[in-house]
Amino acid sequence: MPNTKNTKEGLSFLGNQDVPYRYEYDPGILERFENKHQANDYFVKFNCPEFTSLCPITGQPDFASIYISYVPDVLMVESKSLKLYLFSYRNHGDFHENCINTIMKDLIALMDPKYIEVWGKFTPRGGISIDPFCNYGKPGTAWETTAAKRLHWHDMYPENVDNR
Repeated sequence: MPNTKNTKEGLSFLGNQDVPYRYEYDPGILERFENKHQANDYFVKFNCPEFTSLCPITGQPDFASIYISYVPDVLMVESKSLKLYLFSYRNHGDFHENCINTIMKDLIALMDPKYIEVWGKFTPRGGISIDPFCNYGKPGTAWETTAAKRLHWHDMYPENVDNR
């Protein structure tokens, strides 16, 4: 779970110049802080255009842009810890679909958001790209309905894929 060693608001990575990079998957890197605007519903979006992991069969590197969008409830993910967490996939061997679902589940466990979606747009290997999408809406809320609708309609207008 969250690393809460330090200082202001329990964050140990933010502002720390001596943070070691981990090269194996480690959800324990993730840190969280309190949402100061809990009365508002709003989206937070992270774009990670340099995500890498390894194919679990061949060991070849896989590259992707990862898009994480969420509506926070009480807790939010701290961005530097998220960067370190995503970097921890660098030598992790797993299929694209599992990476994306694991990222979402780790973030749900960390902060229990109202809504979250994670979309991975992987560059082609062997002439095909794989773009897994997963989402979650908190049960018993309007966000549960949003998640179902978003999943059903998420790729009705796909982008032109011409060079990846």
